[in-house]
Amino acid sequence: MCHFNSTHYPSIFVFSFVRKREIKMNINNLDTSLICSNDLESSISCNKIARLRQSIKGLISLFFRLLVFELNPFWIQLAYFVILSFFGYVALKITKPRTSLKPKDLDLFFTSVSSTTVSSMGTVEMEVFSNTQLVIITILMLTGGEVFVSMLGIQLSRFKLTKSSGGYQRIKDENLDEIQDENEDSTPKDRSTEYNSIKCLGYVVFGYLLVVHKLGYILVTMYTTLVPSANRVLKNKAIEIPTFAAFTTVSTFANCGFVPTNENMIVFKKNSGLLLILIPQILLGNTLYPSCLRFSIWLLWKTTKRIEFDYMLRNYEEMGYSSLLSAVHSSLLAVTVFGFMLVQFVLFCALEWNSEIMDGLNPYQKFMASLFEITNSRHTGESVFDLSTITSAILVLFVVMIAYGNVGFSTGYSCKRQLEPESDCIDKWYGFVGRWSAKGKSILILVMFFGRLKKFTLQGGKAWVLS
Repeated sequence: MCHFNSTHYPSIFVFSFVRKREIKMNINNLDTSLICSNDLESSISCNKIARLRQSIKGLISLFFRLLVFELNPFWIQLAYFVILSFFGYVALKITKPRTSLKPKDLDLFFTSVSSTTVSSMGTVEMEVFSNTQLVIITILMLTGGEVFVSMLGIQLSRFKLTKSSGGYQRIKDENLDEIQDENEDSTPKDRSTEYNSIKCLGYVVFGYLLVVHKLGYILVTMYTTLVPSANRVLKNKAIEIPTFAAFTTVSTFANCGFVPTNENMIVFKKNSGLLLILIPQILLGNTLYPSCLRFSIWLLWKTTKRIEFDYMLRNYEEMGYSSLLSAVHSSLLAVTVFGFMLVQFVLFCALEWNSEIMDGLNPYQKFMASLFEITNSRHTGESVFDLSTITSAILVLFVVMIAYGNVGFSTGYSCKRQLEPESDCIDKWYGFVGRWSAKGKSILILVMFFGRLKKFTLQGGKAWVLS
């Protein structure tokens, strides 16, 4: 249940709240008197400690209030991704890789940023990373994904609603979250509904995140366990099935595009069942997320008839959640997504159906591989084909579908395509950026950060006015 109705018993809950405060204060006073009653000197020391504690609490409260209410959301999110990337780098640095070849510090930081910003640009082959490092990258992709970050934004909105100045007095019990409006024309019941709707929206998004990941993990685990060809690939590469399932599910939903194998999904291009499992996760985690979210809320409202879900559907703009759209907008978004997919699929099949990249595939495998490839071109970046061998016209189409959308598609690095062949050249499965200089990689790190924050340019750059 998202809301406990206490309107019939206000005095009881207020009394309970006040009584708890009195008991807590008496206990604190008792503890202080027991500690500080020995002598005058210790009493003075305790008073100084108490004042220092109050000062620290005041500074923390002031800093948090400044962070939440005064700082531009752009800087908050930028700081979040930078700090997360730094901790990811440290975690990758102190853990051992699978091979004896240890990646450079810049490459580790690049990998951390790429995972956090869900860009999937790699400068290190994925099979270099140990199982522990793959788990670290999985956590970075999860916490850097759009849905997870937006869920944190909902909690921030909820805090702002309860703590905004001149507005509300919060009366909190373990089973009570009610807001009373003191200065505005709206009634306490309206404000309570708004607050509980935001609270419920957070639960809905969390449930959506949990269900899709859990279902995806189970299906990928079952497939790689039961299908011999897929199971054989993981055994030959010494990749644990649970790690592969969790990593791939999180990466696909977050639209990152990393896969624990060096070849990305090329090694699984004949496993149409696995591709079919991953395609819905690509859409549910990004392009179709707003449409699926609204449908989920509508389904919950039809099932439970709760006022909070009805409030979300009717007051989607007031909810302040950019992924919660109107019914018409959600429907048009779904039509647009499938329309782009259809155009890409037709053009891709027309130009590539009988090309070299389709060698060894039957018609059904060609169909599923083509569908998987064009679905990934919008955001995810997982690939079942070597992009360097795809027709130039299709590459241009993919570029149009990307701009800087944090997709992570790369033509790779092949010695056969060198304009001036080098005798000591070695083919690598990481992206072309892996051969760039330190300055070039540093520039791309900045591009990944600001590409991840591209939503601040959705209104013609108005949100970039940071003053």
